[in-house]
Amino acid sequence: MAEESNEEIETEQGSTEFPGKVELRTHLRIDQSLCGTLVELDVGYARVELDTTREMVVDEMGLVHGGFTFAAADFAAMAAVNDPNVVLVSSECRFLSPVKVGDRVVFEAKELYKEARKRNIHVVGYFEDIKVFEGEFMAVVLERHVLKLKLVKDEE
Repeated sequence: MAEESNEEIETEQGSTEFPGKVELRTHLRIDQSLCGTLVELDVGYARVELDTTREMVVDEMGLVHGGFTFAAADFAAMAAVNDPNVVLVSSECRFLSPVKVGDRVVFEAKELYKEARKRNIHVVGYFEDIKVFEGEFMAVVLERHVLKLKLVKDEE
């Protein structure tokens, strides 16, 4: 029996596919050097690893800006939903421990709730055995891309 690999495969359309799993269908152009690398993907689940760099640092002590931590958590949440038209509508997050340059933070996202277009996703981020982030994300899946929606104009 062949051993299954979690190694990703680049497909012709530029999306990422995981053997024995599902193909990434959202956030295909995200800069994974800034928002983390997708390392595992399944239905309702994603794992993203963020390798922190000097470009993310805010002070002489090597503290990483929380925006990069949030971006990686958000990417994991959107990948767990994995629809091309998923949009984040809210989040409630806790930054539990500082992240510093050189840390590899692993985010696991699990889709908890799915009703019609609404999705609730729980994301946890760890550096080694230290929980550094935990959040609840709410997303919606739209019929078409958010920038292609007809927006209602205010009437004066």
